Amino acid sequence: MPRSKDNLLQAWAVDDQVFARTATAAERLTFCLRYAILAPSTHNTQPWRFVISDDTVLLCADRTRALPVSDTYDRELTISCGAALFNLRVALSHFGCPYVIRIMPSSAEPDVLASVQISDEGFVDGQIAALFAAIPNRVTNRQAFDPAPVPPATIASLQAAAEAEGVQLAPTANDAERLRLADLIDQADRIQLGDPRFRRELALWINASRRDDGMASYSASAASLLDFASPILATVVRTFDVGGGLAASHRRLVEGSPLLICLATRSDDPENWLLAGQAMQRVLLTLTAQGFDASFLNQPIEVETLRPAVGAMTGSGDSPQVLLRVGRGPSQVHAPRRALEAVIS
Repeated sequence: MPRSKDNLLQAWAVDDQVFARTATAAERLTFCLRYAILAPSTHNTQPWRFVISDDTVLLCADRTRALPVSDTYDRELTISCGAALFNLRVALSHFGCPYVIRIMPSSAEPDVLASVQISDEGFVDGQIAALFAAIPNRVTNRQAFDPAPVPPATIASLQAAAEAEGVQLAPTANDAERLRLADLIDQADRIQLGDPRFRRELALWINASRRDDGMASYSASAASLLDFASPILATVVRTFDVGGGLAASHRRLVEGSPLLICLATRSDDPENWLLAGQAMQRVLLTLTAQGFDASFLNQPIEVETLRPAVGAMTGSGDSPQVLLRVGRGPSQVHAPRRALEAVIS
């Protein structure tokens, strides 16, 4: 029997009062993973799985959910897993569970990205615990934003959040600079959507047959152009070049967004990608806590020939990892999530 829309969104309604502080370490980890899986991911692929043993959980990359065309090296996959890791850290800190994290704990097992152990010798981070309430409220908002400027104090708090995770955040609020980035995003859209392989990959994740993952409702930002909830439109995207119209739609969103931010790392390797994912989620939760919205505009970072230009335009250096637009938009519903049981063992 198909799951109803309400059932698909139940993952977002975690009752934190049910948490049992006297439960076993494995049970506490399992409960906190209900918050980890609320992290954002490219195309809502949710490319993570978790292995629990006694007092430790392993965060693993689920490469069966990779995007080989747009994310050839699993960079964004790893960033998504980093976001899930940050949510787990927040939940553990909120519930007073000291933890020890080991990043890339085994060179022989590259799919194991991190281990998190509940331990009396571990750490509870009071600063990130304050972001706990923002986890179920965060939503990717692809609608047009109010043009009102983002206050300097908010921008400063975003930079501090990224730096706390070892990542640089470069803001772009100047009109001329945003327009130059809009040109770059427009160019990247046309390159990607002009590639039939990319369109086939995208069509897999916008198909209405997907119930607990993907982007069947992606049309929120381009409703007049494409209804991605339609299986017929998934076929259109897969078969025809719709790049011009969608690129124009993305450009309008950029031009109407009061702030763009770029997250960058010092190096470009899986460990830094995982750092970028944690910083990204810390920034997103900080935005949510302050009443702001965000959505992703990673296209020029995904196109390898354009990626250096993003770093040059934003002043973020040679390894830009995530490009976000920030503002205040109309209320949005959450994207569905797979059941915890589907991603845990």
